[in-house]
Amino acid sequence: MSVCVVDANVALKWFVPQPDSERALASLQRFSFLAPDLILAEVANGLWKYVRAGILTGSLAQDILGALKDGYFLAEPVDDALAADALALAVDAGHPVYDCLYVALARRRKIPFLTADRRLVARIAPLGLVEAIDLHTIEPEGT
Repeated sequence: MSVCVVDANVALKWFVPQPDSERALASLQRFSFLAPDLILAEVANGLWKYVRAGILTGSLAQDILGALKDGYFLAEPVDDALAADALALAVDAGHPVYDCLYVALARRRKIPFLTADRRLVARIAPLGLVEAIDLHTIEPEGT
């Protein structure tokens, strides 16, 4: 099983049914994952939005966050060097630093990056720094 960096939008799709959740679930069978520890805050924020929209209860959101911390990925601390690399990438790509932290980690580890954010893929691809895997290219199980 190959290793790649995963971002929060894919991780949310593992737990909250939405477009491309089947593809996100299929990725669990194909990869093991690494992510900057920022992913927990980003997923928590996404869960909060689902609670506010009435899609999840607060209790279920807490359960999902707890489950996510329990072995879906290895979280790597964001250190000064990773933050600086992400800032440089953000400037070059014209994309927010928090998203570029995932790209910077993939570059540091020399592994691919999995995301459902097509805009991010389009912005980092021309830089040629990492292999970006668009979640939309992963076939759901059973197809």
